[in-house]
Amino acid sequence: MKIDVTVNGTKRQLEVEPRLLLVHLLREQLGLTGTHIGCETSVCGACTVHVNGRAVKSCTMLAVQADGSDVTTIEGMGELDRLHPLQTGFWEEHGLQCGYCTPGMIMTTAQLLRENPEPDDAAIRHAIEGNVCRCTGYQQIVDAVKHAARLAKGA
Repeated sequence: MKIDVTVNGTKRQLEVEPRLLLVHLLREQLGLTGTHIGCETSVCGACTVHVNGRAVKSCTMLAVQADGSDVTTIEGMGELDRLHPLQTGFWEEHGLQCGYCTPGMIMTTAQLLRENPEPDDAAIRHAIEGNVCRCTGYQQIVDAVKHAARLAKGA
């Protein structure tokens, strides 16, 4: 089946099997391995990407459902010489340890910051309820998101 999708700003026309998951399209056909595969049941959030600006778990979305959509992965969030404020926040506030959950956490919290540029701890914790981290205990992630909010504001 042919689909048209824009991934990280690049328009693509792709031939996909109807049963192909979006996460596998991104990782295997497009080589965007920053989107991680964790549970494949939408529990862990490691596969979170943006589809038309909304955070979605790509392990439970078919690639054909993204036809005509704009998809952003962690690779599309910043540049090596100009990181996204969330990438900087996670780096500077030690919001990661093993890093496996980090791309999904960043994609989830990017949507949060678009909707609520000054979230408190409770709002951040609520936003990441669908993302599992087995290393940090979450406080560093909350601190990283608050730091990113300040960076985005220019404070």
